[in-house]
Amino acid sequence: MKISTKGRYGLRLMLDLAVHSSGGLVPLRDIAARQEISEKYLEQIMMLLNRAGLVRSVRGSQGGYALSRPAEEITVGDVLRTMEGSLAPVDCAEEGASGCAMAGRCVTTEVWAKLKEAVDGVVDGITLADLADRYHAKNPPDYCI
Repeated sequence: MKISTKGRYGLRLMLDLAVHSSGGLVPLRDIAARQEISEKYLEQIMMLLNRAGLVRSVRGSQGGYALSRPAEEITVGDVLRTMEGSLAPVDCAEEGASGCAMAGRCVTTEVWAKLKEAVDGVVDGITLADLADRYHAKNPPDYCI
C-alpha cells in the first residue's frame, strides 16, 4: 500500500489546522506558505475534507478554515480514508466484501485481513492532537529577542 500525495498533503493540512488554529480560522494561503504546497492544490484537498465534515469554512476577507471537531476526535484514519478511500490492501479484505471465486480455498485471505487490521489499528489509534503534541515537541517555540 502506498499513500498518495493527496493523502499525505491532506494529513499535513489537517495537522497544520490543529497546530495553528487556536480556536480561530486559518487562511488557506497561510497553510500553503507553511507547508510549501500550492494553494490551488490545497483547495482541492480542502473541498474533500469539507465534504467529509472534517473541516468547516468561512468565506470572505476574514474567512478561513478550522477543524469541525476537536483534534482529539479526528484520527489519521479519518483523514486518510477521506483522501484515499479504503485502506484495505486488497478488495477481499474490505468491509462487506463478497469474496472472490477462490475465497473457499484461498490461503492468503488471512494475511490480508491481518494487514488491514494492523493498518487500521495504527491510523485509528493516532489523533490529530497526538500529532500536534509531537509537532510541538519537535518544534519548540523560538523566544529570541
